Amino acid sequence: MKVELEIIDAHDLMQRKPATRGEAETSLEGFALILLRKVRKFIKLTLIDFTSVKGEIGLKTYIASLQSYPKVPSNYPISELEKLSSPTSPKQLTLVALIRNPRASHRNNTATTLTKFQQPMFSIQRRKRGAPVRMHSVGPQVHPSSQDEDYNLREMDPQLGGEQWPNGRRVWMSGGERFTSTHDLVEQMFYLYVRVVKAKDLSPSILTSSCDPYVEVKLGNYKGRTKHIEKKTNPEWNQVYAFSKDRIQSSVLEVIVKDKDMVGRDDYIGRVALDLNEVPTRVPPDSPLAPQWYRLEDRRGEGKLRGDIMLAVWMGTQADEAFSEAWHSDAATVYGEGVFNVRSKVYVSPKLWYLRVDVIEAQDVIPSDRNRLPEVFVKAQMGSQVLRTKICPTRTTTPVWNEDLVLVAAEPFEEMLTITVEDRVHPSKDEVLGKINLPLTLFEKRLHHRPVQSRWFNLEKFGFGMMEADRRNELKFSSRIHLRICLEGGYHVLDESTLYSSDQRPTARQLWKQPIGVLEVGILGAQELLPMKMRNGHGSTDAYCVAKYGQKWVRTRTILDTFSPKWNEQYTWEVYDPCTVITLGVFDNCHLGGGEKAVAGTAARDLRIGKVRIRLSTLETHRIYTHSYPLLVLHPHGVKKMGELQLAVRFTSLSLANMFYIYGQPLLPKVHYLRPFTVNQVENLRYQAMNIVAVRLGRAEPPLRKEVVEYMLDVDSHMWSMRRSKANFFRIMSLFSGIITMGQWFSQVSNWKNPITSVLVHILFLILICYPELILPTLFLYMFLIGLWNYRFRPRHPLHMDIKLSWAEAVHPDELDEEFDTFPTSRSNDVVRMRYDRLRSVAGRIQTVVGDIATQGERFHSLLSWRDTRATSLFIVFSLCSAVVLYATQPKVVAMVTGLYYLRHPKFRSKLPSVPSNFFKRLPARTDSML
Repeated sequence: MKVELEIIDAHDLMQRKPATRGEAETSLEGFALILLRKVRKFIKLTLIDFTSVKGEIGLKTYIASLQSYPKVPSNYPISELEKLSSPTSPKQLTLVALIRNPRASHRNNTATTLTKFQQPMFSIQRRKRGAPVRMHSVGPQVHPSSQDEDYNLREMDPQLGGEQWPNGRRVWMSGGERFTSTHDLVEQMFYLYVRVVKAKDLSPSILTSSCDPYVEVKLGNYKGRTKHIEKKTNPEWNQVYAFSKDRIQSSVLEVIVKDKDMVGRDDYIGRVALDLNEVPTRVPPDSPLAPQWYRLEDRRGEGKLRGDIMLAVWMGTQADEAFSEAWHSDAATVYGEGVFNVRSKVYVSPKLWYLRVDVIEAQDVIPSDRNRLPEVFVKAQMGSQVLRTKICPTRTTTPVWNEDLVLVAAEPFEEMLTITVEDRVHPSKDEVLGKINLPLTLFEKRLHHRPVQSRWFNLEKFGFGMMEADRRNELKFSSRIHLRICLEGGYHVLDESTLYSSDQRPTARQLWKQPIGVLEVGILGAQELLPMKMRNGHGSTDAYCVAKYGQKWVRTRTILDTFSPKWNEQYTWEVYDPCTVITLGVFDNCHLGGGEKAVAGTAARDLRIGKVRIRLSTLETHRIYTHSYPLLVLHPHGVKKMGELQLAVRFTSLSLANMFYIYGQPLLPKVHYLRPFTVNQVENLRYQAMNIVAVRLGRAEPPLRKEVVEYMLDVDSHMWSMRRSKANFFRIMSLFSGIITMGQWFSQVSNWKNPITSVLVHILFLILICYPELILPTLFLYMFLIGLWNYRFRPRHPLHMDIKLSWAEAVHPDELDEEFDTFPTSRSNDVVRMRYDRLRSVAGRIQTVVGDIATQGERFHSLLSWRDTRATSLFIVFSLCSAVVLYATQPKVVAMVTGLYYLRHPKFRSKLPSVPSNFFKRLPARTDSML
C-alpha cells in the first residue's frame, strides 16, 4: 500500500523556524516544518507490514495559513484530531493524515502507522518560484454531480516542452533556435524501457530434455512477461516493456528467465539484476541503444549460470520509437487480446476511388420465353453496393440506356465488379439473362474529365459458370454489353460530412499540391471524466483518444481505471487547406479482456465520451493554444458534460502567399464542378465510403472499431431531429437580425426619434446624391473601419460545442427520444401517432409561410397579366407617366426627392397604409384556384 502526499506552495513555510524545540515537537506547524525541511516538496511514504494489502491511495494535502492551527499536545487523542478535519459536506470525502511524534507514540501506546523512508521510494524536485503548480491525481476519483455544469472553454498553463531531462540539461539543434525533441506540445513523461531481444545456451529441463523459455521483467510490484517459445534453447522475443518513472517502486530491475511447465511449477533458469542508478538516458534523436549480452545468475546473484540474455535498458520519454509498441506498466491488468487493444496506433484511411460505370447498350439479349420481348435493366454490384439502371423504355433485344452508375472502391482492390443484365418478368420477379465479373485492375484510372474508351464485354448466361470447362467451347453465340468504365482520380471521395471536412484533395496523388502548413496537436489528457462502467463494485473508465485529420487517424494508448488520464502524446499532420476541421473524440475501451459481452450477449462496443472539433482557419499561425475543451454528449435525458479534454494545438504556416492563394480556389477539385453529382448521389456515396473505411480500419491491429469511426465521421448527421431543426431556424433568424436591426434604425431615423441623427443622415444622403461616385468607396471604407474596430474584440480562443446554439439546453424529453429513435421507428403506435401529429402542425405553419410567399409573387406577376383589367390599366398608365417624368428629370433629382419623401417628418406622415401598399394588396393571386 502506497500513500502519496503532495505539498502545494510550501516555499514560504520553508523560510520559517519554530520558536523552540518544544514547539517543533508539540504542534502541527512544527511537525510540518521538520517534514518539509527534509523532503521539500514531494514526499512518498511507504507503509510496511501490510503485505496482504494491494492498491494505491492518493492524497492531496494543501497547507494554508499555519497560524490558524492550534498547538496540539503529544498525548492529544486521535479522535479529537479527526474532528479538526471532519468533512463539511456529505458529498466530499476527506482523508486525514496524522503526523505523530514517535516518542509520544511509544509513551501512550497508541496505534500508529510505522513509516520507513527509503531512497528509491521518493523523488525530490525543486520547483522554481513563480512556476505554475501541477497537481497530479492517483487512481480513480469520484466527482460529485453539479446542478450548474460548466460548459465553457478553459485556458490552461501546462508545463510544455520536451527539453527538460532528469539531469536538468537542455539539448539544442545546430542553429540553436529549436529543441531537438519534437514533443514540445506535451508534458514530459519519463519511462524505463527494457527491450528483451533474445537468449542463448539456455539449460534444458532434466525431465524433458527441452526448454520452453519465457522472460519475466520485474520492477517492484510490476511484472511483465514475454510469450513462451516451445523447445528452443536460443529463443528470440524482441519485446519492449515500459515502466513509468512516477510509479517506480524499486531501485533494482530483475529480468528472470523461466522454463514453462505445463503440469507443475515453472522451472527457474536464471536472472539478471540491474541497478537503476546505472541506466543511461537516451536523448532523441539519438540512435536506439544497442543491446548487450548479460550472463544469467542464480537466485541470490552469487554465482553465474549457463545461458546469456540480450537486453537493452534505458531511460527515455514518450518520444521514443519504442513507446507505441511497448508493454506499459499501467496496463498490467490487461490480458489476452486486450494487450493489443490498449496500445497507441497511427492509422491511414484506405485510398478511395469513384468507380464510374457508364451503361451504354446491350445486344442480342434473349429472354427465356422467346414469345415475348424483354423489359431489360442492368445491375452493377461490388461488395454490398448495388445499383440499377432504369428499365429500357422500349421492349427490344438491343436495349439502350446511356446511364451512369457510380460506386466506391478502395485500394487494394479486393472485390470484383459484377454486371448483370436482368429481365423484369413480373413486378416481383426478375430473371437474369447474362452476367460478367470484372476485376477493378482492368479499368483505366482517369485524372481528367475527358471520356475514356468504351468496350464491349461478352455476357455469360446465368448458371453457365457452373458448367464444365470443356463445354464452354460449344457455345458459339453470346449476348454482349457496351460499357465505359473508369476509376475517377480527379474527384475527392467524401467520407465525412462536408460541414466538417478535413481533406479536400483528389484521389490521384499526381493532382496534389504542396502543403501550406503543419498542424501539431498535443493530446495532454482529460479531467473529470464520468464513470462509464462498473468494475469490482465501483465506477471505472478506461479512456483513450482518437484524432482524425485528412487520411491520418491516430489513437492514443488506453489509460486504465482513472477519471483523469494523462496521455501526453503529440502528432503531426500536413495541411493542404486551412478551411478544414480536425476532429478528436474520447472513448471508453470495452475490449480489455479480449472477450467482453454487452447486454443480451451482443459484442461489446466502445462507449463514446465526447467529441471536439477545431477549425484550422480560426487559429492564428505559430501560436500554441492550450485549452481544456468540454466533452458534451447528448443523451436521451438531455445534454451531459462527460469531462474535459486537454489539448495543445499549433498551426504553422509554411508559405503565407500560398495560404492566401488557397482562399480564392474552389473547395473541391474542379471535376466536381464540371461533372457534378446530385445531392442523393453524394449522400449515398458518402455512406458507402464510411462503411468501407470502417471495415478497413476495423481490420487493423489494434482495430479502430466501427462505432468509433461512425461517431468520428458523423454517420447520423442526416437524420431528422426536431431539436436540430429549431437550432437551424434560429441560426437563420440570427443572420437576418442585422437586416432587421438596420430596418429598425432606419425607421427610427425616418420617424425622427433622435433629431440629431436624422439631420446627420439627411446631410449624408444629400452629399451622396450630389456625389454618387462616393457611394461605393464610402461603403467599403465603412466596412474597413468596422473590421479594424472589431479587431480589438476578436476571438482569443477556438470555437467549441455550444449547447445554446445547438438548442440542447431546454429541449423537450420527447423530442430527444424521437432523435434517438431508430430508423424505421421502434416506438409504439400511440407515440408515433403523437409525433406525426406534431410534425403535421409544424409542417402546417411552414406551409402557411410558403403560401404567403407564393401569394406575394403571384400578385407581382399579375401586375401585367390582365387578370384584373382595372388594376393592370392603372399600373400601365402609372408606368407611362413615370417614364415621361424620369426621361425629363435628372436621376439625382429623382433620388433626392424619393429619399426626402421617405425621411420626412412624422408630422407629414399618415398612420394609414400607403397608396402603393394598398394597391399591391388588392391584386389577385392564384389562391382562389386552390382546393
